[in-house]
Amino acid sequence: MDIDEETFQSTSSRPQRPSRFTAPVDEAHPFDVESYISNYSGRTAIDRLTHIVQTCPSIAPEAFQLAVQHIHQSRNPGLYQNLLSAYENAASSPDLPAPLPNPVEVAPLNMEWAGETTAKYNAEKTKLEVELKTYSNNMIKESIRMAHRDLGLFYRSVGEYSAALKHFSKIREYCTTSQHVLDMCLSVLELLLEQRHYSHISTYVFKADAALEAAQNSVNAGNGDNGGSSGVPTPSVTIGKKKSSLERQQIQSKLELATALSHLGQANYEKAAQSFLRIGSAKELGDWIGTVVSPGDIAVYGTLCALSSLPRSALRSQLLGNAVFNVYIEQEPYVRELIEAYMGSDFKTVLELLNRYSTRHLIDVHIAPHINELIDQIRNWAVVLYFQPFSTIKLDRMSKAFGWTLEEVEKNIVQLIQNGSIQGRVDSQNKVYSFLARLACGLTVKQILYAKKTDYRADLFARAIKAAADIQAMNGKLLLRMKLQQADLVIKPPKGTTNSAMMEMLAETRMV
Repeated sequence: MDIDEETFQSTSSRPQRPSRFTAPVDEAHPFDVESYISNYSGRTAIDRLTHIVQTCPSIAPEAFQLAVQHIHQSRNPGLYQNLLSAYENAASSPDLPAPLPNPVEVAPLNMEWAGETTAKYNAEKTKLEVELKTYSNNMIKESIRMAHRDLGLFYRSVGEYSAALKHFSKIREYCTTSQHVLDMCLSVLELLLEQRHYSHISTYVFKADAALEAAQNSVNAGNGDNGGSSGVPTPSVTIGKKKSSLERQQIQSKLELATALSHLGQANYEKAAQSFLRIGSAKELGDWIGTVVSPGDIAVYGTLCALSSLPRSALRSQLLGNAVFNVYIEQEPYVRELIEAYMGSDFKTVLELLNRYSTRHLIDVHIAPHINELIDQIRNWAVVLYFQPFSTIKLDRMSKAFGWTLEEVEKNIVQLIQNGSIQGRVDSQNKVYSFLARLACGLTVKQILYAKKTDYRADLFARAIKAAADIQAMNGKLLLRMKLQQADLVIKPPKGTTNSAMMEMLAETRMV
């Protein structure tokens, strides 16, 4: 399935949506925008700064100034208009203690640079289109492929993403090797990740996997023909295999990252966590580090997805025991504290860390739409894990463990009981309610949460009796079939009749 070019529009031609939330920046929620944005370059840095301008009005002028500096290093003056729209949305925020300064005073656009850049854009566009037309007339497939590639890269650099996608897609018609198909897929994946079109990513990951496998097979076949007469690989063949293996690992890491971001964007957190934990080292990701994500982003995405969806045993083996992912975690020290607190059942610290670094999560373009749901799932997992060892526990003890009021504890407990995450009931004033529906009644400070007692002996006998009944019924059916076959009471289809035709004949017979 290819992407519909009409739905793939450039963000430069779409109006910026106002931010749905405001992230605070203060002593309780520290955030250094300059240090954060130093991990990115190119269009990714500009998009993230534009998002920060909308999300954090208190630091909008600083982010605006940094964004203008990055725009002057790009080839797309039109990005300044998007930035101005985001700044105007931030200026209209009711949470501002004082009005924001005029954006022209903060960082004006260099009009001379804009004019020169536009002139260069028109000249290079004309040159590349003439080259493509010349190669098309000469019918040279490789030259046509490279011309489409150059035009795709050019349009991507100037922000015309629909045109870039059109030329990248055209490359497929002129690919002569699996490596060409692989390069095309990686170019489209970078484009999709920049524009956050998550639903289309899996299509090109699948194509890239197939092309990678075909390219590897062709390399192995070529190396097999270059061995010595004794059958022992020569040093050049060994070096070639090592280089091929390294390139395969690099591409595989990029595909894992693309898959992980696709699952995250579609709110499939368990699959996203597994993909993030399979990503190779930052060196293997190559030029995607900084232009797509930073190492710290991988640590944050992978950890939050894992804490929200994986059990403790999986966290211990796949997260804590993952040497490669631990290198990413070192980029964000608070992530290490978060994992240690969670594994140590210090859930109050877990919730405090999530609240303290909420700004860091809300300003991220990939995880911001999902952060509230992720935190809710982490909190629910924490409550379930805390209650597991107990058969009875007072809710005021839980309120101290989580740093909540009794009303907040009650609200979370009722929700978890109703959705089946906790099998229990609440005793109000030392009276046990028999029905979960009565939990909606007013409860007093003497609340006690009781675990639902299970008679494991009776449950075992019930499952054994059910299994025996199923086996008995199956054996009866088998014996009946054997008796029918022995008595030759089996209807055989005429020769040359298919099973579907036989079923139609039986259906007609029943109707008659």
